[in-house]
Amino acid sequence: MGAARRLTRGVAGAAVLVVLAVGCSGPAPGTSKDEGRANKDGQRGKPAGKVTLIGDGSTAYIGAQPNQPEFGRLEPGRKPPQFVVFSWDGAGEDGKKLFSHFREVGKKYDAYMTYFLSGVYVLPETKAHHYRPPGRGRGASDIGYLKDENIRATLEQLRGAWLDGNEIGTHFNGHFCGANGVGSWTPEQWRSEIEQAKWFVQNWKTTTGWKDLEPLPFDYDRELVGGRTPCLEGRANLLPAAREMGFRYDSSGNGTQVWPDKEGGLWDLPLQQVPMPGRSFETLAMDYNFLANQSGTVNGDPAQREAWGRQMRDGLLEGFDRAYDGNRAPMIIGNHFEDWNGGIYMKAVEDVIKKVCPMEDVHCVSFRQLVDWLDGQDPAVLEKLRTLGVGQAPERGWEKFLTAPSTAASSRTSGA
Repeated sequence: MGAARRLTRGVAGAAVLVVLAVGCSGPAPGTSKDEGRANKDGQRGKPAGKVTLIGDGSTAYIGAQPNQPEFGRLEPGRKPPQFVVFSWDGAGEDGKKLFSHFREVGKKYDAYMTYFLSGVYVLPETKAHHYRPPGRGRGASDIGYLKDENIRATLEQLRGAWLDGNEIGTHFNGHFCGANGVGSWTPEQWRSEIEQAKWFVQNWKTTTGWKDLEPLPFDYDRELVGGRTPCLEGRANLLPAAREMGFRYDSSGNGTQVWPDKEGGLWDLPLQQVPMPGRSFETLAMDYNFLANQSGTVNGDPAQREAWGRQMRDGLLEGFDRAYDGNRAPMIIGNHFEDWNGGIYMKAVEDVIKKVCPMEDVHCVSFRQLVDWLDGQDPAVLEKLRTLGVGQAPERGWEKFLTAPSTAASSRTSGA
């Protein structure tokens, strides 16, 4: 779902409203039967306790997110852990039920993921006038709106995904690419788009009228710390707005498999170029990009599909191997909940999850979990890691490469 689709257009939009928190005691949504998920380290998340409803009760604060992996600071002389991030653009639950499927895959193979929700996926089409997209008429959306039953299903998956320990980020709203799309938006327009994406999540009970449903068990003002722009466009003007709105990272760029740095005050965690087996070039680690270099259409030659699926799977695994055996840079993979070319890209990604995530020194994490780890490291260590190129392992091994980097840096400064 999300990118590369052009569906129905609606009408109209509304001003962003202010919501206030009200207290309410009771068990946290969905935690009565969920005692937490054990990870490969044997850690198990604790169910949260008191619920504090927010605004109209669409969301609630239940305390710290349960089921979070724990990573320490990288010690001198130690090899960095291999992080892999699987992320989903425009996450929503439709008839294909891929959101719920990959939640189960994640739990089975110890993979935490990031789900980039398109805000209009929790807004009924009958209330499309609440969306005022920059430079478009009220209610316009190039990805359309979900049916009511799919909105309900999406809300259910968002609740469960967060309680599982996954991250709910944003893919913003109407997915406008190309001429007069998000690439032309100003920081002020991006600010409006972010505010609206948050408002739709924080007020779905008002727009749907479904007062009897459980709230989403998170405060979206706290939860939303990053996103990916439609078609990877408009990033330059997004960054100042995103930083002002409390984002900690952005994944809208086009990059390579090297250790990340910050840009504009945010961690720059781009999609990465990976090998395309049998071809002389690389492509971004995302289903759409493999498709564009294979069939060029979502309904390509059925006789070629098995080979195309293998090509994506093997390309991702080659990218993983060169990071794992090389510089250990976090690997960033993006995807959509789609069935293009008979679902071959879904199978390719699932095959990669099954192979790499259970490995002992591999951690399949959300973007939020990755930036938590990055923020906890010695800046001198990260600076040194960034000197390694794609697939480049330290010549003298990790023990000597990362030996007391802060001390070494201080010695160089004193010598100078």
